[in-house]
Amino acid sequence: MARILIIDDEKAIRSALRDILEYEGYQVEEASDGEQGLESVKQNDYDVVLCDIKMPKIEGLDLLLKAGEMGKSAQFIMISAFGNVENAVEATKRGAFDFIQKPPDLNRLLVTVRNAIEKRALVSVTKVLQKKVYKLNEIVGESDSIKRVKDTCDRVGPTEARVMITGPNGSGKEMVAKRLHEKSNRAQMPLVEVNCAAIPSELIESELFGHEKGAFTSAIKQRIGKFEQADGGTLFLDEIGDMSLSAQAKVLRALQESKITRVGGDKEIKVNVRVFAATNKDLKSEISEGRFREDLYHRLNVIPIHVPPLSSRPDDIPLLVEKFLNDIADEYGASTKTVLGDAMDYLKTLPWTGNVRELRNVVERLVIMCGEEITLDDVQMFASPVL
Repeated sequence: MARILIIDDEKAIRSALRDILEYEGYQVEEASDGEQGLESVKQNDYDVVLCDIKMPKIEGLDLLLKAGEMGKSAQFIMISAFGNVENAVEATKRGAFDFIQKPPDLNRLLVTVRNAIEKRALVSVTKVLQKKVYKLNEIVGESDSIKRVKDTCDRVGPTEARVMITGPNGSGKEMVAKRLHEKSNRAQMPLVEVNCAAIPSELIESELFGHEKGAFTSAIKQRIGKFEQADGGTLFLDEIGDMSLSAQAKVLRALQESKITRVGGDKEIKVNVRVFAATNKDLKSEISEGRFREDLYHRLNVIPIHVPPLSSRPDDIPLLVEKFLNDIADEYGASTKTVLGDAMDYLKTLPWTGNVRELRNVVERLVIMCGEEITLDDVQMFASPVL
């Protein structure tokens, strides 16, 4: 049952609104002035607050602002006998869901309340999903090398600096890119990922910059590329060492001029994009072999971040195993299993050539194949499958 608070200094208004809303099945509470209303908002979790604008002690718009500063997710519907545009605009600026003039139209009031309740539910679901996403993208570890990675992300994230992320396959380079984006001023805008190794060289330019209809045989309609999709946000170029030289030249121009041109087009399109790049290759060797542009390397390598292989930080393995056990239990809707001490010690001795990705796969295999307590015999049997 939705919970609604009515804040109004007129008892007749409060009583009328309460009767209407309780008849519709809502749980309703009242406050007779702004100060009492603010205290109720502090102490309780409401779905909707119907709040008068002109009240003694604390006015409605100030109360709305204070509720927002407290992080309350209740949806505020402001009500006032002074139904001017200025009040409505100001209420919206301060985060109100809607503005209704007194005396309220019954049908509009009920529709607005229902919509506000739905929005509040969506906000709650979104917060839960954001926590889950953050949990999935969390960089786990307390080793010195991982602490340096996390500290660098936290320092560099809020800037506009480009970042080059290096490290072996499966070590967590994508997690670093996501943490950087989450810490940036662009966090509310998209993070667009491109795996340069997974796209054929003849298609990479179309993927990055888009194309116009008729640009080539299969271009039956216009396509927006990743640079445009990431406008205002962040573009993550994964495995950039596999990008063709032709595409590298265009990426360099885009970084230098903040402009791109679609394949088959001649119109320059301005883009505002922050770029992170990642590779498992030694780009200096690639440069000496003529496979990677040195000028592009220096454009991208403003802040280098190296993600160490898992084999170099065995003390992080118990933390990673615990995280994966919890994640997999949540995913399967099952209880969390336990890895016994000698089994964990054995996991720390393995080479982990596939790094964190391989460890995650092994933990999932153990969860599926073993009992509630995962023993040394279990790990020895399932951690190193026959290829």
